[in-house]
Amino acid sequence: MRIKVWDLPTRVFHWLLFVTVTASLLTGLEGGNWMDWHGRLGLFALGLLVFRLIWGVLGSTYARFADFAPTPNRISAYLRGRWHGMGHNPLGALSVFALLALMLWQAGSGLFSNDDIAFDGPLYDLVSKSTSDWLSSLHRQGLWLIVGLIVLHILAALFYTFVRGNNLIRPMITGYKEPAGPNSRPARGGPLWALLLALAIAGGAVWVANGGLLPPPPPPPPVPAW
Repeated sequence: MRIKVWDLPTRVFHWLLFVTVTASLLTGLEGGNWMDWHGRLGLFALGLLVFRLIWGVLGSTYARFADFAPTPNRISAYLRGRWHGMGHNPLGALSVFALLALMLWQAGSGLFSNDDIAFDGPLYDLVSKSTSDWLSSLHRQGLWLIVGLIVLHILAALFYTFVRGNNLIRPMITGYKEPAGPNSRPARGGPLWALLLALAIAGGAVWVANGGLLPPPPPPPPVPAW
């Protein structure tokens, strides 16, 4: 008998983030006219990440960070074969936290970056040109770290699914998983008010990141009368 592990918001977040980050990588590498889309995708990714941070506190059982935080005791138990949880295992949790942290940095640094041609991040005017260039350089380097972690994440999921016989892909689609032991319990919590609050905070974060608190640009100079 399968039990509910991943709630719908967590699953939608997971796949939306995968598609968004993939599209961001492609548009960033292409550059040129695609940079405007790269910026939009970066803002959307930031909103997804902020949502996940809130949902990691208010969401259902296995979506909460407290449930899968990779503490030394949990890592030790897992390495000795004594961990029998239902959510992310402690090593997988390390990957999850690393990806979230790196993607937050990537999205945040992109807000202040520029491409020295036609694209400036929405908060570019808040920093000096030298600071923006420094953040832009780190932003470009972070791309390859994200690619590396995503590849590692995918390979780990494939390994557990096809070698260890523990399918990690299907539950992130259906939400259901085989019990890990007699004490396994279905996910609970994640009420509607928490979902609405997380969405509202994520939307507000995107608005602020897109320059919502900045003063409007000055009007263009009047056209001279000849």
